[in-house]
Amino acid sequence: MRTGLSVVAAGVVATFLLAASNAAAFTASAPSATPAARSDVVRVAMEPQGQVKPQFQRRMVRLSTNEVPGTIIIDTNNKYLYLVEGDNRARRYGIGVGREGFGWSGVVKVGRKAEWPGWTPPPEMRVREAKKGHKLPSYQEGGEDNPLGARAMYLYHNGSDTAFRIHGTNQPWSIGLNMSSGCIRMMNKDVTDLYDRVPIGTKVIVVGPGNKQGEVSYQDRGIDVLRTLFGG
Repeated sequence: MRTGLSVVAAGVVATFLLAASNAAAFTASAPSATPAARSDVVRVAMEPQGQVKPQFQRRMVRLSTNEVPGTIIIDTNNKYLYLVEGDNRARRYGIGVGREGFGWSGVVKVGRKAEWPGWTPPPEMRVREAKKGHKLPSYQEGGEDNPLGARAMYLYHNGSDTAFRIHGTNQPWSIGLNMSSGCIRMMNKDVTDLYDRVPIGTKVIVVGPGNKQGEVSYQDRGIDVLRTLFGG
């Protein structure tokens, strides 16, 4: 009897070890959804410096506007990006915007999209930062160290790249602040959510300095409590 139990026990242990071995092999071979951080990539201001304020977390809101569903409205003054859904509803995301002297306004379109985009700092930015003692790379591969974050939507006007983007960030603490060189920053989880909902060709209205966006009507009437809690 004891011999029989020993054989059964040994079989169970062997089966368990084989399963564990197979699981380990599968885990080792499974692809990563996020590019691995590389030791030779230049890290650009990744250190956290505070938490994102509650009002800049993603919310479903009641938004009164005459813009058609699918339009993006960016309110640079209040640091919100709205994705219009119709029926006086919208998804609202907290954003970071251009610092003083780098704000802008206008009507553009999403001309290109990229996942874990590479970053090529403009020459003038490299010169500007060099004067501050910050040496920027001429190009940085996409990944968690990259200032453009997990996703980027490239903004075009009349078929030409404006050099402005809606993108993620490795500085989530900067959401709600005026810190960028004109691009619209979002938390990586938010820019990924928006990226999946926005096709190329989407109209983007940037309300900001100069009023070049023209007349645009919208009124944020606050959180749509039920949709925020239960989705839909």
